[in-house]
Amino acid sequence: MTRTALVVGVTGITGSVVARQLVTEGWQVYGLARRPQDQDGVAPVSADLLDPQATKAALSGIHPDAVFLTTWLRKDSEAENIRVNGAMVRNLLGALPPARGPRHVALVTGLKHYLGPFEAYGKGNLPKTPFREDQGRLDVENFYYAQEDELFAGAKRDGFTWSVHRPHTVIGKAVGNAMNMGATLAVYATICRETGRPFIFPGSAMQWNGLTDMTDSRQLARQLVWAATTPEAANEAFNIVNGDVFRWSWMWQRIAQWFGIEAAPFDGTVRPLEEQMKDDAAIWTEIAARHGLAESDLTRLASPWHTDADLGRPIEVVTDMGKSRKLGFAGYQATDEAFFDLFTKLRADRLIP
Repeated sequence: MTRTALVVGVTGITGSVVARQLVTEGWQVYGLARRPQDQDGVAPVSADLLDPQATKAALSGIHPDAVFLTTWLRKDSEAENIRVNGAMVRNLLGALPPARGPRHVALVTGLKHYLGPFEAYGKGNLPKTPFREDQGRLDVENFYYAQEDELFAGAKRDGFTWSVHRPHTVIGKAVGNAMNMGATLAVYATICRETGRPFIFPGSAMQWNGLTDMTDSRQLARQLVWAATTPEAANEAFNIVNGDVFRWSWMWQRIAQWFGIEAAPFDGTVRPLEEQMKDDAAIWTEIAARHGLAESDLTRLASPWHTDADLGRPIEVVTDMGKSRKLGFAGYQATDEAFFDLFTKLRADRLIP
């Protein structure tokens, strides 16, 4: 029997890849977004999750065996993040038709579970790394916790199984995404090459010298589908990273080489991308026109603030994946190759020259 999936946030950096993975594995896939786009094998569903009645109407007649929640909205304060993102999960779960059989709901959050929300990101008393799933919540408000609480309440009420997935920074393609380090660094490197500006690491000495890891969107998608189809993975939270570790002192050179430029020496000074790129909108428009690119709006491709938040952290961040490894998840992805695959796709889609 063909299994049915609902991917929520199907146009995003994670949702689009999850949908593609499910289609490849033979699932019937519905993709929910406020403004769905055409995607092979995916039936579009248009809904605003902040409107419970419209969401219920949009999902009428759709009976998913698995639901993948990969979307969120960023607001101006953590209190607003909690209110809005908690409501989105609550409205979605309340709108689903009753399950005709076992149902699994997977929620994607992230390492802010351990690092704290944007307002307190990487500050104060933080757990020791590597981060492990059994580390408790921080004593701060965090919209990830609100999303989890809505998920747990829905599971208790409706009887579905759940999984929570905590990636590190996600590498993948998604135009208009609010958190997209890979595309941001591709745009920044392109501007440096086209203008002759130095390719300067924007972050902290700790990030330059310390160990870190990242998450390819394909690796995340594989774990999401694995958890939805593995009974032993039910009702568990999982970290998900690529499986390798690296230092930015090495990765920065690798990225520079791919773009055919020299990496500037790092002197330990934090030089945020948000400051470096503050006047680059017009430069990108000119580069896009000169090379016939498909997107001339810099803000649709780059999110310097998010890259700064990650690369400016004063602590080393590495992530343990022992729980899913013990249960049989064996996915692996080299992080430098994840960047290169993304850059190649961006170039093929005429998003960078």
